[in-house]
Amino acid sequence: MARKKQKKSDTAFPPEPDDDLLWGINPVHEALVARSLSEILVVRGKGGPRIQEIVDLARTNGVRLRFVEQNRLGVVPGCRHQGVVARRAETVFLSLDRLLVDLVEEGSADSRLLVLDSIQDPRNLGSILRSALAAGFRHIILTRERSAPVSGTVARTSAGALAHLKLCQVVNLVETLKELQQQGFWSYGAVVTEDATSIYETDFSGKVALVIGSEGKGIRPLVKKSCDHLITIPMQSNFDSLNVSVAAAVIMFEIVRPR
Repeated sequence: MARKKQKKSDTAFPPEPDDDLLWGINPVHEALVARSLSEILVVRGKGGPRIQEIVDLARTNGVRLRFVEQNRLGVVPGCRHQGVVARRAETVFLSLDRLLVDLVEEGSADSRLLVLDSIQDPRNLGSILRSALAAGFRHIILTRERSAPVSGTVARTSAGALAHLKLCQVVNLVETLKELQQQGFWSYGAVVTEDATSIYETDFSGKVALVIGSEGKGIRPLVKKSCDHLITIPMQSNFDSLNVSVAAAVIMFEIVRPR
């Protein structure tokens, strides 16, 4: 009997992993510490002090723990899981009021907020969140519509940072910026225009809300009009574009540099 010819579409792309999964010792441990996991799978027979620490912490925190054969982890072949895979719990979003209260409770006169307007690539979102935590931006506002969901891809790309951030989703970003202004925040919209102020000439003292726009179109027009200041990263005249995650990182670290 002749073999059935395999369609090209069947082999063109490897299967995608479950997007609620995290893998690797560091990402799983970070998420476990932040109590943002619902289940952990460990390869049967896999040992070592770091794996044991995850096992002990899972038992202490009451997280479901299963020891399985390697082919039952649910990840694609070749995945560098280090013997441990975890399923994320549902992402918890704070209300805007609760987010602002949390900032006040931190007791800092120079509060920092990162506002993301329609970031659509989950890997860009994860990279931005990783840089945000490193720069001390622990409170993040996301748009509910036109934004990438906070998925396993975002969590994995953030390298564990997501588990340490406070997130808020809003429907109307223009109204949100007005509320932030009433709470004493100055909003700075990142743009690529010559008439914007260089980040190296901007006074970022006081309460700062940094607004970063989408990969293609940047900040939406009405949101841009609602910003107190428009800022830009000076670049060579024959090059005027950076990846959004890179641009966000540059600006965030410039904001915190004088502090």
